[in-house]
Amino acid sequence: MDELMLCESEYRLMDVIWKNAPVESGRLVKISENELGWKKSTTYTILRKLVAKGMVRNDDTVVTVSVPRDRVQKFESERVVSKSFGGSLPSFLTAFLGDRTLSDSEADELINLIDRYRNEN
Repeated sequence: MDELMLCESEYRLMDVIWKNAPVESGRLVKISENELGWKKSTTYTILRKLVAKGMVRNDDTVVTVSVPRDRVQKFESERVVSKSFGGSLPSFLTAFLGDRTLSDSEADELINLIDRYRNEN
């Protein structure tokens, strides 16, 4: 699963790829220059790393996604909760919310999520 662990620059390029795939690599360079301020060499270096990790494919200069965004987000979320909060989702939520006030719609959405997951198990 280590292939799903992305450094900041890899995640930033993946974000661009997820939004634009399939995308021709030359166009990806232009998008990365505009959105990330990156040079061509930076984009290609990070792209090679993502290909090596199996996150994307670059066939005939067309970049396609191999790992969907939600899979990476799930992995990263689980890693943060496990590493920083001993696997405790309530501890994570307490720290995440802090002094923040939830709107009624946010609270209802969280309650519905909890009910849905509770009912699935």
